[in-house]
Amino acid sequence: MAKRRAEEPLEELAYRDSPLSKKVRVNFIPDESIRSNGFSTSSTARIPISGHEFEEDERNGKDILAAADQLEEELQEAAPSPSPPELEDEEDRSAFITHSRQNAPVEGYTDLYLDTINRSVLDFDFEKLCSVTLSNINVYACLVCGKYFQGRGPKSQAYFHALEIGHHVYVNMQTKRVYVLPEGYEVKSKSLDDIKFVVDPRLSKEEVARLDKEVKEAFDLGGRKYRPGFVGMNNIKANDYFNVIIQALAHIPPLRNFVMLDDLSEKPELIQRFSVLVRKIWNIRAFKSHVSPHELLQQVSRQSQKRFDLLHQSDPVDFLNWFLNNVHLALGGSKTKPGTSIIHKIFQGRLKVESQQITAKADAGDRLRFEEAAEVLVDTSRYLMLTLDLPAAPLFQDELDKNIIPQVPLTSILAKYDGLKAQEHLNTRKRYRLLHPLPPYLLFHIKRFSKNKFVSERNPTIVTFPVRSLDMSPYVEPNPSLHSPGEPIWYDLVANVTHEAVRTRDDSVEGEAEKKVWRVQVRDRARDEWLEIQDLFVERVATETLFTKESYMMVWERRKSTKKKTGE
Repeated sequence: MAKRRAEEPLEELAYRDSPLSKKVRVNFIPDESIRSNGFSTSSTARIPISGHEFEEDERNGKDILAAADQLEEELQEAAPSPSPPELEDEEDRSAFITHSRQNAPVEGYTDLYLDTINRSVLDFDFEKLCSVTLSNINVYACLVCGKYFQGRGPKSQAYFHALEIGHHVYVNMQTKRVYVLPEGYEVKSKSLDDIKFVVDPRLSKEEVARLDKEVKEAFDLGGRKYRPGFVGMNNIKANDYFNVIIQALAHIPPLRNFVMLDDLSEKPELIQRFSVLVRKIWNIRAFKSHVSPHELLQQVSRQSQKRFDLLHQSDPVDFLNWFLNNVHLALGGSKTKPGTSIIHKIFQGRLKVESQQITAKADAGDRLRFEEAAEVLVDTSRYLMLTLDLPAAPLFQDELDKNIIPQVPLTSILAKYDGLKAQEHLNTRKRYRLLHPLPPYLLFHIKRFSKNKFVSERNPTIVTFPVRSLDMSPYVEPNPSLHSPGEPIWYDLVANVTHEAVRTRDDSVEGEAEKKVWRVQVRDRARDEWLEIQDLFVERVATETLFTKESYMMVWERRKSTKKKTGE
């Protein structure tokens, strides 16, 4: 094939000037002579670094460019750059001078672009990461499409998004300040206060004190009615175990009030995100009638080395133990000294453990009977949760060929802590007794699941209990200096986490499989009603039917007054 001839001879093109600028495209730090000649430079100059150094910083998790952009924005806001003088050489002007940006809107156009805000797509529950760079530094949310972008400078992702897509209003997720891009000025309009409140909802001390006293109903943007504090929580995939624990903790008044009112900005990320989620659960001016725990879940997944995440279902009690201990440490609590955080002040109590070795000559009936002649070791330990053991489930069916669902009262399995009933652990017999003072809130774990080398078993025994007026005095060792002997110690139910086994089809050899479904029952103190929450579903339940479910974890509140209330 013959080659195509050139339109112009190469000899004629050799002496023509190149259309491209031969200026080196590197931003060096301007020297003092440039500043003395009247050239205006940006507030921060970029220092070129080698590719090896940049790669090392990226590997160590340092987002240098994002941090530099954020610093540049802060300096520009603190000291507005002066207007540059007229320059003779236009080419030199473009090399050293950046385009000036507006510090305020033009008079008469203060509400420009605010009509493009779409509140129905705004969702601030997800982790604050740039949708392009995945950086969590200096993140802005587009109030038109709801996406997150990094920075707002001329080279930022939010700036490019404003130019390419035409979305102009952005809010800083940390400072809650609203800006218009690409102009760059801040918008100070009262019409944006509702968006700023949803980004970080904060109630006053008086409003928090009225949460459990006043009946309040709210409406979301779609006109749907919801109860603040009793909203559904999104199950992203398999995080229902997480949802029920957070819902239960959000209805413990001392813990709820602490995370809603105290300044936790200097605390670790775990307690900060927990505080934000609790405040969103009790938000009285929410845009939607449910919340998503994605932001806190991501932090929990990282901190637990993916032991608890949104992809795999875990045990709620295991997560509760991990969460309480890590929140205690995040608040500056000590591993050895008791009462150093609000977690220990609310849940921690003391337990007396008596143990005795089982001798070889002990008969089968005497293995659990303490011998007076033998030595008894007494130890005192601390607890955040009390484990209750269920009696063995029946192995056989009744005469109608139907499985018997056994029932046992809560007081019966609490007898484990009366100081008389002994249990066998390896070659040791033990008995337990609670000590004064009891904590303001008691956590009961009803042990339903057991595992061995071959199979995991579930005990379906139903535990019956009173909703109010549970007397804990029979299980506490008398101490006249702290509590009058014979006087009852009343506890009322606050939250009840239940389990349900749902059978699903399975084509494997084992046949049908059981899927675990977790729900939580919480009390609305203002209305004196009980509601059951399963992920996004919230419904009212009758008080008389609470015990008909398989209770797994219970939260009991100590009654402040000694006057006995009428049980339900």
